[in-house]
Amino acid sequence: MTRATRGKVFVDGNDLTAISDAERTKLRRHKIGFVFQRFNLLPTLDASGNIAIAQHIHGNGFDPHRFEVVTTMLGLTDRLRHRPAELSGGEQQRVAIARAIINEPKIVLADEPTGNLDTENSETVLRMLSRLNKELGQTIVMITHNPEAALHANRVVHMRDGVIVHLPND
Repeated sequence: MTRATRGKVFVDGNDLTAISDAERTKLRRHKIGFVFQRFNLLPTLDASGNIAIAQHIHGNGFDPHRFEVVTTMLGLTDRLRHRPAELSGGEQQRVAIARAIINEPKIVLADEPTGNLDTENSETVLRMLSRLNKELGQTIVMITHNPEAALHANRVVHMRDGVIVHLPND
């Protein structure tokens, strides 16, 4: 995690600028979920394994109820035994989202989550992210260059070269 060059950064009441690297690693593992543009699924694991591994890394073991809630919500129950190469791009991204939210992080960071998807799958993923926010209270921070994807957000902050150029009034 990149260190702040100035100011303070708080996640769930923790000041990231005032804690050690080890504490930041623990906070990242327990409080932040990541969705990447390129999915980053493990090719040797099926969808179920790619999701469940996040629970094991988290350290609390496998929670079958949470697993069922997440995979059902994301429409993955009939694709859980398929490896990433056997899934469409949209299905792979839904597996990546499930992996990111399985441990109920405070924040999900989504880096261009629709960048490798066609229009239909992009809409599906964006609707799912909105649903996670509305129904599970999940905070989603999405980075995108796609103005249509940004329309799904509750708040849009425009940046150029790492600098905020437009901050909406709250």
